[in-house]
Amino acid sequence: MHRESIEMTLVYAEPIGRERGKMGQEKIQIGNRFVGEGEPTYIVAEMSANHLQDYDRAEAIIRAAKEAGADAVKLQTYTADTITLDCDNEYFQIRQGTIWDGMTCFELFQEAYTPWEWQPKLMKLANDLGMDCFSSPFDFTAVDFMEEIKMPAYKIASPEIWDIPLLRKVARQGKPVIIATGLAHMGDIERAVRTCREEGNEQIILLKCTATYPTPYEDMNIKLIPHMAGTFDCLTGLSDHSMGSAVAVASVALGACMVEKHFTLSRADGGPDGAFSMEPAEFKKMVDEIRIVEKALGKVTYRLTEKQERSREEGRSLFVTQDMKAGEIFTPENLRSIRPAFGMAPVYYEEVLGKKARCDISRGTPMDWKYIE
Repeated sequence: MHRESIEMTLVYAEPIGRERGKMGQEKIQIGNRFVGEGEPTYIVAEMSANHLQDYDRAEAIIRAAKEAGADAVKLQTYTADTITLDCDNEYFQIRQGTIWDGMTCFELFQEAYTPWEWQPKLMKLANDLGMDCFSSPFDFTAVDFMEEIKMPAYKIASPEIWDIPLLRKVARQGKPVIIATGLAHMGDIERAVRTCREEGNEQIILLKCTATYPTPYEDMNIKLIPHMAGTFDCLTGLSDHSMGSAVAVASVALGACMVEKHFTLSRADGGPDGAFSMEPAEFKKMVDEIRIVEKALGKVTYRLTEKQERSREEGRSLFVTQDMKAGEIFTPENLRSIRPAFGMAPVYYEEVLGKKARCDISRGTPMDWKYIE
């Protein structure tokens, strides 16, 4: 069946598949951490193929990610044979205008996969360092393997969002399901969310994603992050393939509870994903900026801080600006709104004008009702 024949173009005014007024989970637990409302942004370092088939380098990436402030490391669980066919006909040639054009699917995945025998050891290293480690499965055997080694969450990659049998099997495990939307129409997202909920799994995080590598900034459209949260009643985040940290930091201000970036020791080392991956110093800068934004976001309140309350003394108020005798009339010449704020509020200015002074008043006296006859 052609994909076009199963696409849905849907517009929703209310959360999908839920009773009106009921909201989804505000927090989701991954490992020992909570993700969501009131929690620090969960920052994921995607290793992908940046290990370059070198186990020691894979370990070094995990250690560097920890130093850079990552909360989790993400792997990918597939082999070339489980994700595609060793075939070089026209259907398996990569020609979509990507950095991998000229390769076959099998060639790319043979170069990029992470050996499965590494993954339990890499997960243990991450855990020992205080980070979570989870992966993206690409077929049923990968899900079984991830369950066997007790990974705490599943990431559904953008091209797998419409693989409903895979998504259903993942949802049945009862663990958090993180879904990238980089190739999804709205109907694909709706179907994926509904599939998880049909399996009784409400632990869903949708990641705004643009599946071009690297992504031009004008194609990021991160305003979709809060819209997805309201439309699908899910926690939302960002899987970011743009260069630098600006987009990731901005996404946090828009409500992203999770940020994922590809991570490498050095872009100069190459590899299938190296060109759009972050180096450790860049990743650390991004983490530091995200933590600053979290502090700055604060909460919805009109209450001033103690320092702000004290600073109100620097504002404007009514002062007597000329020496006055008892019975003299208050005029714009002898009564002005000036700094500081020890006199009557300027809102009373017009009410005071034209009234008489009850007593002699010295220039520089803060205006008060007691001086009015």
